[in-house]
Amino acid sequence: MPSWSRFWRRYRRTRGAQHELMALGLCLSIGLIVMPSLIWLIGSARLGPYANGGMLALWRDYLVALLHGSLAFWLVALGPYAGLWLLRGARLWLRRRG
Repeated sequence: MPSWSRFWRRYRRTRGAQHELMALGLCLSIGLIVMPSLIWLIGSARLGPYANGGMLALWRDYLVALLHGSLAFWLVALGPYAGLWLLRGARLWLRRRG
């Protein structure tokens, strides 16, 4: 399995569609794995235990909701990609402004 530094070097070298597909894949994996974990961690610390079980139960419910097309869950899954686009836009705006 390639290391993160190797992936990052390859990501920085690519351009165009391949670069964007790699960014989408990375952001989607963060949205599918990291975001539900953070939601569970913060939710269990602030609100108490998850009613349907532990973290795996929340992740299962999350994937089921995605498959059923729930808009809120898709916004969580695609949130890192939207954040990437916001960062890109802010960087472009700052470059053109200054």
